Amino acid sequence: MLLTEYEWSIILLSLKIGGVAVIASLPFGIWFAWLLARKEFRGKTVLDSIINLPLVLPPVVIGYLLLITMGRNGYLGKWIDQILGISFSFNWKGAALASAVVSFPLLVRAIRISFESIDQNLEFAARSLGASRLKMFFTITIPLAMPGIIAGVVLAFARSLGEFGATITFVSNIPGETRTLPLAMYTLIQVPNQEAATMRLCIIAIAISFVALFFSEVLQRAHKKRLGLK
Repeated sequence: MLLTEYEWSIILLSLKIGGVAVIASLPFGIWFAWLLARKEFRGKTVLDSIINLPLVLPPVVIGYLLLITMGRNGYLGKWIDQILGISFSFNWKGAALASAVVSFPLLVRAIRISFESIDQNLEFAARSLGASRLKMFFTITIPLAMPGIIAGVVLAFARSLGEFGATITFVSNIPGETRTLPLAMYTLIQVPNQEAATMRLCIIAIAISFVALFFSEVLQRAHKKRLGLK
């Protein structure tokens, strides 16, 4: 069956929010993953625990913390609004922020494992041949870690698509603005005789997640083949 205009708007908004959440958090995810994988410093365990905290916190707690910190009258939100003119309250930007926070641990964990599996002798060889640390990082480390980066991006994107509790607590359930697939399903469940429409959205969510995972596996295999890895 063809998708309705309402369903298309929900899908596009969900993809937009998930995409922005992952793209915005990816540089930070790579940095923290490298830091945790390669450096030893005081407070490393504390930092690791803070990064992974969203995995165990109830999403509603995350949404409430975002509300009091990044809302229009929040501790940081009001300054960001005044200085940069960016407001996260009750709009898609806030939904993207909530999705980025809850999916960030998955992003960091996958990339960190990839960094830890790299043979550092290859990096030492590049350094001995005169490559700068920055050039070595982008020409040796990042390409070798790419399978983990791809996996982290897909996991974070899939988690962003499924985000519900933090989003509805932080930016509410506004049609066309913050109503993503999970929120749209929740809304339809509250309405009598909407089982068919709810099932359609459920199938759409499953299909999008499956396609993302499928292409992630294809990209990882292609990248490993290009590097000569099994």
